[in-house]
Amino acid sequence: MDEPSRLVELAAAIDDFAGTFNQVWERAHQTPTTQVPATQMRVLFIVERRGSVNVSGLAAELEASVPSASRLCDRLQAGGLLVRDPGPNRREITVRLSRDGQSLLDEVRRARREELERVLAAMSPGSRTALLTGLAHFHAATGLGRANEASDSVSRPA
Repeated sequence: MDEPSRLVELAAAIDDFAGTFNQVWERAHQTPTTQVPATQMRVLFIVERRGSVNVSGLAAELEASVPSASRLCDRLQAGGLLVRDPGPNRREITVRLSRDGQSLLDEVRRARREELERVLAAMSPGSRTALLTGLAHFHAATGLGRANEASDSVSRPA
């Protein structure tokens, strides 16, 4: 098989695997203690990563309108997961995670890792090593993340 055909075949296989991975990943987001819709969960992860963000910046990152982002923040604030703070001027509002919001994200991470560990335990040690190596190289090829992150992660135990 020529290289372009092989790349098409590999891309299709990865697309299929990504769907399976996403199902495993999402199971951890929908436990009885973490019943938060996916879009709201995305907001929480963005706010956690950025520390504090104004609603306009959040809307831009979500590729949503400011009123839509504001409504998402309203729901999350009503649920006790976000805190709104006045910004540098009266027109700007920033949001940050509440303690409950951070606790929820910590719980989601714990559940995700447990679910991933369950799946990884069903794999052979050699398959786990190959997966980690392949994912590290895939990550490096995307150009996302820190420059040394992929090569550092390859040496982690399987």
